[in-house]
Order: sequence, then C-alpha cells, then structure tokens
Amino acid sequence: MFTDCIIMAGGSGTRLWPASNSRCPKQFLALPGGGTFFQAALERAFAVIVPEGKLIIVTGASHVPHVVKACAALPESQRRRVVVIPEPVGKNTAPAIACAVSYLAKTGTDRTQAPGASQGPVQAKRTALVLTSDHIIGPLKDFVADALAAAQLAGSGSLVVFGIPPTRPETGFGYIEAGTSITALDARAYHVTSFREKPDLATARTFLARGSFYWNSGMFAFDVDFMRSQFRQHAPETLAPYEALPPITDEQYETRDGVALLSRWPGLPEAYQTVKSISIDYAIAETCSSVAMVAARFNWTDVGSWDEYAKVLEQDGAVHNSDTAPVFTAGSSNCFVNSDIPVALCGVEDLIVVIRSGNDGGPPSVLICKKGESQQVKTIVEEIRKADRGDLL
Repeated sequence: MFTDCIIMAGGSGTRLWPASNSRCPKQFLALPGGGTFFQAALERAFAVIVPEGKLIIVTGASHVPHVVKACAALPESQRRRVVVIPEPVGKNTAPAIACAVSYLAKTGTDRTQAPGASQGPVQAKRTALVLTSDHIIGPLKDFVADALAAAQLAGSGSLVVFGIPPTRPETGFGYIEAGTSITALDARAYHVTSFREKPDLATARTFLARGSFYWNSGMFAFDVDFMRSQFRQHAPETLAPYEALPPITDEQYETRDGVALLSRWPGLPEAYQTVKSISIDYAIAETCSSVAMVAARFNWTDVGSWDEYAKVLEQDGAVHNSDTAPVFTAGSSNCFVNSDIPVALCGVEDLIVVIRSGNDGGPPSVLICKKGESQQVKTIVEEIRKADRGDLL
C-alpha cells in the first residue's frame, strides 16, 4: 500500500470541446453507470493508500468547485484525509508533482490535514502514487493488484511507470520500451530501456510488432525522498521554488464543505510563476537513474476524442447525458448528442452534436461533426485560439 496519493486534476481537455473546457474539463464529465472520471480516480486512490494516508489533489483554481463537490460526498473518514492544492496557473505535470512532493516533505504522514489537526511525526519511508483523473480504468481489483506491485518497486528506490499493452499502432500516445524482466513480483514488471515520444504511423507499427513497447499511461509511483533527489539532480529549477516555501500551518488552510484547501500557502503563486511548463516525462522520467515498469493487467482508455467518448456512452439511437435535455428524432440514425438543452434531429445520420448553452457561466458553444472526424476538434481549437476567442475554451 502507498502512504500517500497524488491526483492530477488540472488541464482543460480541449479534445472534448465544448463540453470539456477550462471551466469544466474532461475529468468532471460523466461516465457510464454514473459518476465522473474524477470520482472514479478518487475511488482508485483510496483503494491503494494506507488507512491514514493523505490524498493530495492538485487542480486548477477554477476547478476547485468541481473538486470540492466530489470530495464533499466522500465518507468523513476519507474526506478528512484530502488536501486540495489550487494551482494559480497550469504549468504541466512536473511542477504539479514537485509542488505535491514538497508539500509531503513539509508534513508528516500521520497528519489528517483537517484544520486544527495535530502534526504527527514524519515517517521515514513514504511512497506516493500519482494518478491521472481523466482516464477510464478497470476493473478496480486488477488496478489495485498492479498498484501494490508498483508500491513494492517504488519502496526499493525506483521511479515506477504503468505501461499499457498496445492494441493498435497508436500515434497519439507516448511509448515505454521495456527491457529485462523483474521476476520477484506478482505482476509483469520490467526495467525500462527508454521512453519514446508520440511516433509516426510507421514507427508505431514497428513498436507494435516488436512487442516490447507499451503505451505510457501517465501514472507514476515513487518513494518521496527518491523523487526529491531526482528533481534535485535533473530538474532543480522546478523543485527549488516549492522547497523554498515556508512550513505548513493550520492558518494556511480553508475548509469548504468539509474539504481542506491549502489556499493560503505564502509564496505559492510566485513559485508557479517562476517555474517553466514541463512534463514529468521530460523533467524526470527520461533521465531518472532507476525506472521500472508494471505492465497493466487493468483496462485503460484515454477517451481522447468525441468518437471514443460516444462509444463509451452510446446506446441505441441518439444519446444524451441529462434527463433535463431530451433529444427528439425524426428520420435520423446513428447520432450521438451531448447537450444541456433540448435537441431535435431531422433526416440526419452519423453525427456528433455537442451543445453548451452557457448556463455554466461560459459563452454558448456548439460542435457538429461527422462520426469518424472528431479528431479535427483539435484543429478547431487552434482556430479558436488564432481568432483570439480563448473565452470559448
């Protein structure tokens, strides 16, 4: 088991624009069967940390209401272990992890983080699991089994990554090259030979044929002190601004709906302004002194387009995700609708229709695309940026 867990819940998820945007990114969208991507990440986190372990959630300041709403619904025994760190500005995954690791180094693992809780002693060995909050992962028992194997590897002084066995020559993911096997675990574990950036199609086909390449899931496990040492060695400019921040005191927290927010940590906004935007892969993983990989037995879906999201949620005919926004059809087939206002379809087929009315405080926006063409949403997002309409994102 891990002593702590870190959930990264930032970003804007523009591949699922306009439902996913800077105000309500992908991790807060619905999953089949109820709940959201983020709520599923909470369940995974509490399944793999010790009973008094901390859950650190690093999220954009504008996303705090969504995070608080989800965490407020947790049982009190879990809610009191949550600490939300609002990022004043998004700077990619390395600064987010550096911030969380620095926080853990400044607090003891016995601390519940509820305002007024007493400071416990610092535990010598602390292992942390970093989870994404915008993927579909299951079944939970398989994830837990692989996470426990990762905890063992992390405790022995390795940065541990989770590799996803590829099922197709995918050009949208980074890859991990597995080397020699690590046999002393109840899991498929390997030493990592290299990390590879998103390949072209021919290279992706070669990776698939080789059989030793895995998709990079974006999840990591490590001993906290080991990770701090790797930051100091490979990316000191990313860690130093957070390590220079003052110790944590009760006065730096506020409580919203029973959820602790570290919203008054002196110097945090300046630290975020100082660091450059860089991923944990570039900053640490590719140059780390010891990297191991657990080949996932769990299923993993990135849901990187409306076509993929439609397949996840789709039922017969047109589909919508809100009981208050009905969809009416006449002479239409094979259409997917995700809207917060009523929609009528007449004589059309193979469409994806996404509508946001502006009821969330943002501007109204509509996406209409042919099924199979939703990867072009990234081009639309760039066009929106070029038009200086960032308010739509």
